[in-house]
Amino acid sequence: MSAGIKAERVDWVDYAKGICIILVVMMHSTLGVEKAASELSWLNGFVEWARPFRMPDFFLISGLFLASRIDRPWRQYLDTKLVHFAYFYILWMTIQFGMKCWGLYSSEGAMATLEAYAMGLIQPYGTLWFIYLLAIFFVVTKLLRPLPPVLVFAMGCVLQLVSIHTGWLVIDEFANRFVYFFTGYWLANHVFAYAREVSGLNPIGILGGLAIWAVINAILVDNGASHLPGIGLILGFIGAGAVIAMGVFLSRFKIASPIRYCGENSIVIYLSFFMFMAATRTLLLKTGVIQDLGTVSIIVTTAGVVGPVLLFWAVRHTPLSFLFRRPQWVKIPATPRQKAVQPELVSSRRGRLEA
Repeated sequence: MSAGIKAERVDWVDYAKGICIILVVMMHSTLGVEKAASELSWLNGFVEWARPFRMPDFFLISGLFLASRIDRPWRQYLDTKLVHFAYFYILWMTIQFGMKCWGLYSSEGAMATLEAYAMGLIQPYGTLWFIYLLAIFFVVTKLLRPLPPVLVFAMGCVLQLVSIHTGWLVIDEFANRFVYFFTGYWLANHVFAYAREVSGLNPIGILGGLAIWAVINAILVDNGASHLPGIGLILGFIGAGAVIAMGVFLSRFKIASPIRYCGENSIVIYLSFFMFMAATRTLLLKTGVIQDLGTVSIIVTTAGVVGPVLLFWAVRHTPLSFLFRRPQWVKIPATPRQKAVQPELVSSRRGRLEA
């Protein structure tokens, strides 16, 4: 794979990531509302429809720009691909745990609370499992670099097909998702070529193809076939291609720019949406001002997307910027030789997280 792909802002990538992060927030918001109300909403069907491709596309896109960095020295690579994500995982795990631990402390005591926090270091906590797995994927992909890519891809497919369920989230989700991340890394040139082909198609043809895919995906989800070995893997890849096509369509006509901005700041949203989601859900369900659970879920989703962006804007130039910007003291110091090299410039990423 060519190392010429740079991690610059690519509009269709940001649009695709924006679609994914909104779908992720919608899933957690809808399922959270339904669980609290002990009742399904009309939005549940859409959430289930998106399940086959929601996370596969997110992981595939996360691997797209890895080729330009995978050959960096291990010291530098671990700093940007392991320590970077570990910092934000531990920080936001602590924040999430701090908001929920009082009940555990009151009922089971300090030792049980400490044990629960320690468990979060090996069993990803709450909604943060994506960050945890992403760091592991980066490290494993570099470790497997000497192997033929087609062999690694085949192993990833086998892991996904056997549908591993151990109860340990890292093991289960690694087996289920690694193939998509590796495909994004290995076939990035082909993904970008596909996006270029889509951009040259007639807009009506793009929308028509997306409509056909949406119907087929809905049928397979509705009859339960999407959970069958092989079908789920195929739907993940096809769905990722559909989201990329939608991203290309939106970027081509420069519409829905808020979606692009959400994609540009997708990890910011992923880290902190739980606070705004939980607060809005609690307020709406306790007051009962809106009875329709689907509408409640839409409002909670909106709060979960907009709230983190507003928080990011509010803290990015303050001492609280550490919430979304890794402090210097958490970075692995560069070697004298690395310091002598001209630092790589990464466009428009000031204060943002890399995905």
